[in-house]
Amino acid sequence: MLSSDWTDGNGVTHLAGDTVDVDAATLAQLQAQGIVGEVPGKGKDGTDWAGPGGTDWAGPGSTKP
Repeated sequence: MLSSDWTDGNGVTHLAGDTVDVDAATLAQLQAQGIVGEVPGKGKDGTDWAGPGGTDWAGPGSTKP
């Protein structure tokens, strides 16, 4: 989650409070600049799962078919 406004490499401005999907290198740069913060949530890493399929994991190690 952005802690302050940020303009990406394509010239698109994202506002503080927005969540953006960036690569690891860009994320590291934004963290170093203090532009991003943690997203509060209930997951083990402090975030909620927002991906496809709800909250059930069906990937490697899963007991789901």
